[in-house]
Amino acid sequence: MADGPPIKPVPGGVILTVRVTPRSHRNEIVGADGQALRVKLTAPPVGGAANAALCEFLASVLGVRTSAVTLIAGQTSRRKVIRLEGVTPEQARSLLADLQS
Repeated sequence: MADGPPIKPVPGGVILTVRVTPRSHRNEIVGADGQALRVKLTAPPVGGAANAALCEFLASVLGVRTSAVTLIAGQTSRRKVIRLEGVTPEQARSLLADLQS
């Protein structure tokens, strides 16, 4: 996944940059560029609904608890920085590559 999103290892997990498109027809990962994982969400960007939906969606597709997914930056931006607890960089790359194929 050389052209995928940068995955930065941190103690206990990884950090992933995500670009969100709210108010889409369905929740889905649409791909990645060299800067971020691109995700479409049905939730509107109002009152933190899209942020909560993003954390729940990533937890479900990556097979981790919702509490293991934390939004650490970008609360009001389309570009978000997510921390995934209990996931190694290799696991994250493998899971995201499988989801994009």
